[in-house]
Amino acid sequence: MSRLIECVPNFSEGRRSDVVDALAATVAGTTGVHLLDRTSDPDHNRSVLTFAGPPELVASAMESAVAVALERIDMNGHEGQHPRMGAVDVIPFVPLGETTMDEAIDLARGFGERLADRFDLPVYLYARAATRPDRVVLADVRRPQFEGLGALIADDPDRRPDFGPLRLHPTGGAVAVGARPFLIAYNINLDSDDLSLAKRIASAVREKDGGLPRVQALGLSLEALGCAQVSMNLLDHTVTPLWRVWETVRDLAAAEGVGLRESELIGLAPLAAFIDVADHLGVVTDASVDERITEAARWLRIRGFEPTMALELRLARASTER
Repeated sequence: MSRLIECVPNFSEGRRSDVVDALAATVAGTTGVHLLDRTSDPDHNRSVLTFAGPPELVASAMESAVAVALERIDMNGHEGQHPRMGAVDVIPFVPLGETTMDEAIDLARGFGERLADRFDLPVYLYARAATRPDRVVLADVRRPQFEGLGALIADDPDRRPDFGPLRLHPTGGAVAVGARPFLIAYNINLDSDDLSLAKRIASAVREKDGGLPRVQALGLSLEALGCAQVSMNLLDHTVTPLWRVWETVRDLAAAEGVGLRESELIGLAPLAAFIDVADHLGVVTDASVDERITEAARWLRIRGFEPTMALELRLARASTER
């Protein structure tokens, strides 16, 4: 791959398909950009797009999507299970191919400043693009959420944005823009609606509470599916692989007499993450790549799985279809 950037924006809308369609069409209609995936969840009331291409084209597509989101999403009436602080809640840039992390950081910072200027929108820089240590972790940036941030943004020095006004956008709130390595958004649904159990498991597996390294986790209730969920971000699958997360959550749930219903990916995962699961299971190495990752996904009970949930396979397919 040549110089490429992946962008995985999270929008605070998961219930109105026409709005998500408009966001996806804006990205897909940008020449040179490949829309690789879209995922929506009505309980989270959140949608995630995954797209990739040359950095300048990806930034242009993302800027157009921000314009659509600010026009169509009003945070004053927004409700959902997932923490959020804006209509476009978070915009991460991920270096692919020959693109360096330093280039992704420069892109994120320049893009954040451009958003603030064009849309009069407060922008917080996070992850590798952060300019202060207390904003490296996204959860720390987003913690007051939309409702709390409005009361703090002007008077609390710790809540002042990196760019933009000292007030929330009237309908769009605020946005976090960052650069980071590849992250796997991975959720496990329990065969139970016990939210307190999901929260206990989340606390046991997340790194900041002494759990698995490079794992963030929340316990959530999914009304649409009638179950509780352990919602996670795997910040480095080479440190804590998918199979270890599944086995740990499985064992913690089993200790309280509960099984696992299924798991899900939000967006895509690197091919290596699936191959690592296959190796753990002892899947024969002379099987095809599709066979190996399909076996891995079957064991993980990934809902709606197809082999092109592996980023490299999805990008290869998208490149041949254009």
